[in-house]
Amino acid sequence: MSSSSRRRSRELVLQGLYQWQLSGTEPATIRAQLVESSGFGACDPDFFESLWQGINSHFEAMLAALAPYLDRAPRALSPIERSVLVMAAWELLHSPGVPYRVVIDEAVELAKTYGATDGYKFVNAVLDRLAATARAPEISAARA
Repeated sequence: MSSSSRRRSRELVLQGLYQWQLSGTEPATIRAQLVESSGFGACDPDFFESLWQGINSHFEAMLAALAPYLDRAPRALSPIERSVLVMAAWELLHSPGVPYRVVIDEAVELAKTYGATDGYKFVNAVLDRLAATARAPEISAARA
């Protein structure tokens, strides 16, 4: 699948996480709505499913993994920043096949597109610090 289909998958997951945080609607209901949406045909369905299931199963654990790198409580983040960070944290920790630079770049792009004006800078800084520990061998190899 192409990188644009993976980006579309991330956008749909972001949309679903945002909806879940604001409405409290059950994740299964949101997933069904996303799958039926007109934009779903442009995504990588396997990647979408992996992200959606992984993030929804580990949302609180991802917040806990991010907490040491945040300058405020995870609940004080905007729903977009929180969603982007959780999605990227899940990829950094559970998708070793996706290069750390791709994970961070995609998260920054989502934050630029959907987040607050300078939110992407915050997202980038937090993910750089998480990646330094979560993907230390990969980062060392890239620098060598």
